[in-house]
Amino acid sequence: MRVMIASLLLDRIVALAAAAEDEVCGLLLGAAAGQIMAIAPAANVAADPARHFELDPAALIAAHRAARSGGPNVIGHYHSHPSGVAIPSATDAACARPDGSLWLIVAGNEARLWIAQAGEAGQVTFKEGMLDIR
Repeated sequence: MRVMIASLLLDRIVALAAAAEDEVCGLLLGAAAGQIMAIAPAANVAADPARHFELDPAALIAAHRAARSGGPNVIGHYHSHPSGVAIPSATDAACARPDGSLWLIVAGNEARLWIAQAGEAGQVTFKEGMLDIR
């Protein structure tokens, strides 16, 4: 799957990740899963934000309310792996739902896109997507 994102949006996500010691996170917004039109940075409210992320529920609720009022849909989220690689971790897989949502993971200056989908025995697998940077 190819997903379009403006270079300014991707640069902003990478900059947010580079400026933080802990994992950063936020929402990916768009009209359809094939185009990221905006991002909504969110607080990481995880108990151990250096190793995990948990989106602030208030940010998620606000984004869904905005979508119901005609704003862009929540099509996924982004987060960083400050001391890792830009691939989904075992924790990411344990927390994901196989719903086709986009997972943009940043590590260092690398950003990679993943799609959460159903695997064997109901477990989540991630298929790598292609970022179309414009």
